[in-house]
Amino acid sequence: MKVSKLAANLIGSEIVKIGNEVNDLKAKGAEIANLTIGDLNSNLYPIPALLKEEIQKAYQNNLTNYPPANGLLSLRKEVSKDLKNRWNLDYSPNDILITAGSRPLIYAVYKTIVDEGDKVVYPTPSWNNNHYAYLTSAEAVEVKTTPENNFLPTADDLRPHLGGAVLLALCSPLNPTGTMFTREQLSDICELVLEENKKRGADEKPLYLMYDQIYSNLTFGAEHVDPVSLFPELKEYTIYIDGISKCLAATGVRVGWGFGPAHILDKMKALLTHVGAWAPKPEQEATAKFYENPENVNVFVEDFKGKLEESLKVLHGGIQDLKGKGLSVESIEPMGALYLTIRLDYIGKTKPDGSVIENSSDLVFYLINDAGVALVPFSAFGEAKSEPWFRASVGGLAVDEIKVMLPKLENALNNLK
Repeated sequence: MKVSKLAANLIGSEIVKIGNEVNDLKAKGAEIANLTIGDLNSNLYPIPALLKEEIQKAYQNNLTNYPPANGLLSLRKEVSKDLKNRWNLDYSPNDILITAGSRPLIYAVYKTIVDEGDKVVYPTPSWNNNHYAYLTSAEAVEVKTTPENNFLPTADDLRPHLGGAVLLALCSPLNPTGTMFTREQLSDICELVLEENKKRGADEKPLYLMYDQIYSNLTFGAEHVDPVSLFPELKEYTIYIDGISKCLAATGVRVGWGFGPAHILDKMKALLTHVGAWAPKPEQEATAKFYENPENVNVFVEDFKGKLEESLKVLHGGIQDLKGKGLSVESIEPMGALYLTIRLDYIGKTKPDGSVIENSSDLVFYLINDAGVALVPFSAFGEAKSEPWFRASVGGLAVDEIKVMLPKLENALNNLK
């Protein structure tokens, strides 16, 4: 049966495919350390107790009808205050749009700015930009990054590609790597965006910057920087992506927010009225109540990110121990988020059954079956399957589970010849 060309050529999520394999094996009794999904084990990392209480209270008070299209004013006011207090960013409640997590915001940014054939620039690896570019029929310009620069694009990397582009998509802390822009790195890129926009005529679409900072509260000593704080004149070109999904361990609560130029946010709001991607009203009400006291956020985040950092340090230390034993592995010290970047240089090796590991996907499924370890290859983030880099998410495992997993990984890698 025929479907649309868009649907026929749409590529499904490789992360979901791997996750399905893991779930199938678990259902059959297999013990697998699942380091794939950028989610959290809610038994290990429950949402704040007060937030849960406020959600329940909102349902009990029958706040179950439609929210306003741009989000509850009470929540937009609290977000506005938090942006000012936390990052010294001045955005009024009317410059803020509340949605069901950050995905609808990113989709709406693309659909609001990008016409068919417009150039969109983004680095690889990065999360889902390739799919959003496809959904908007954009000319996708993928800028390959290097481990030497923590898989973040430099101004020199981006400079040849920004002419004529309408959107530059950046993320820090970065999914999938957990690495972050330094002040100098981001400043250099911001200057490029400003230079490019000075060249544009009044009848030309500007170069907009989408800045995904959903992990901005989950940083381990490194300074989070953002474009408008560095260059206030970028305010008319920058759309931010943010929310509670990661910083409050609330991935399933579905409350995200975007903020930026009013003319862009208004069109995003109008677009999403036809999609209905609103955060549920009780969850919006509860989030507003929770944010009324900034200490609620600060106390929870400090405890939560401390636990994530401990898990990441154990995993990073374990990979470094394997490297010290002579295995062909590497990892990049985590700076933020819940991810560790791992290199497993075993593509081309032969498995015990005599078959060859031909690409990163082969290695993923070998490790699932022979080590009970599930990782995501960087091919899920726009890189080639020949690249031996992988994302490990620690949100689903306790520290002890990570420690138990490491010898299994070592044994499986040693069995490759």
